[in-house]
Amino acid sequence: MSGEAATGLKPGSLAVWWLACRPATLWAAVAPVLVGVACASSAGGFSSGPAAAALCGAIFIQIGTNFANDLFDFRKGADTSERLGPVRAAQAGLLTVRQLALGTALAFGAATLCGVYLAVIAGWPVIVVGLASIAAGIGYTGGPRPLGYLGLGDVFVFAFFGVIAVTMTAYVQMLAVPRSAWIASLGVGALSTAILVVNNLRDRPTDEVAGKKTLAVRFGEGFARVEYFLLVAGAFLVPPALLSVEGRLAPLLAMLCAPLAVPQLGLMKSGVGRELNPALGGTARLLLIYCILLSLGLWLS
Repeated sequence: MSGEAATGLKPGSLAVWWLACRPATLWAAVAPVLVGVACASSAGGFSSGPAAAALCGAIFIQIGTNFANDLFDFRKGADTSERLGPVRAAQAGLLTVRQLALGTALAFGAATLCGVYLAVIAGWPVIVVGLASIAAGIGYTGGPRPLGYLGLGDVFVFAFFGVIAVTMTAYVQMLAVPRSAWIASLGVGALSTAILVVNNLRDRPTDEVAGKKTLAVRFGEGFARVEYFLLVAGAFLVPPALLSVEGRLAPLLAMLCAPLAVPQLGLMKSGVGRELNPALGGTARLLLIYCILLSLGLWLS
């Protein structure tokens, strides 16, 4: 069945491009910026211009990474008709490789424009981090030794969608990184990585065939299930850590979303294949609500 027949979308249409952006994943770019803005604000350093540019840059980097992932996974054979997750534009024939390559370039180009503005304000650290983020976004599935195919995707996500995203958002506003941002970034990184773990556990059979050696492929399903539990549990140690280290009580608001983790942990305990799709969406919602509550707590503290 063609992609058009399966989705009802016309190849190359705006709706297809929106599908390729993977809108559900964009919250993973927005959430750490919210926390970074809250950290800067709680330290008296909020600045609307740099905050908005950081948000736009993060979203465009996420979109560029999604396009590149779609493109390179298709070329490497990881996305096939056996895929268990949502439709991918290249695999479904909705976008050509050339179109996705152009889309990737435009998305990273837009992110670069945001970075130029931030570099004028905050200097060379923005240039270094921006270039590294784009290189990692492409290198996640592209190049001769892709990060995702070497089992380094978990480290990439934790670093770039957690620690770096939160701390650099704070930095571009106040030219310093408050201690709260370093601590809070660990929880954001943990839940962002947990989303990837669900994806990798679900796709383990097809990834193994394609030679994509994620940690789930390298060490097995049991490892991935334990990793997910530890990441979620670790995220909920962060609010008490902020209380212990900085005496901040309000960030404990993030603990209110802990019940949302229970169904996902249940699915990850024994789910396989398509059974894990709800856990993927559920973990993404958990990340967003966790970050909103954590941000609110930081604003109030």
